[in-house]
Amino acid sequence: MSKTILIIDDEEDVKAIAQMGLEMAANWEVITASSGKEGLNTAETKQPDVILLDFMMPDWDGKETLKQLKDNPNTANIPVILMTAKTQSTVESEIDNLAIVGVITKPFRPLQLPEQIAQILNS
Repeated sequence: MSKTILIIDDEEDVKAIAQMGLEMAANWEVITASSGKEGLNTAETKQPDVILLDFMMPDWDGKETLKQLKDNPNTANIPVILMTAKTQSTVESEIDNLAIVGVITKPFRPLQLPEQIAQILNS
């Protein structure tokens, strides 16, 4: 069964590369948002199976967006995977208490992205 995934990232090229990998390698339906506020609205209306959330964005960063997603009863149960260019150890202290299911570091390999997401969701 095909999954629907929401990518929230302010960088157009990252969204395009991730979308290409997810559609080509796994035939997933990909929806995108360029900001945390847009992502929250999209998550509420589209109800994706999983959200890939950029950690560093203007306005609402990943933490604020995640807080808004988890505080909203319509989006609170959607699993969120954080995407970041920071190393895992650098980010760990910042994400320690966040309600995320996993972290994917940038740069990532687009065609391996579906497998990485599946591994995170199944662990």
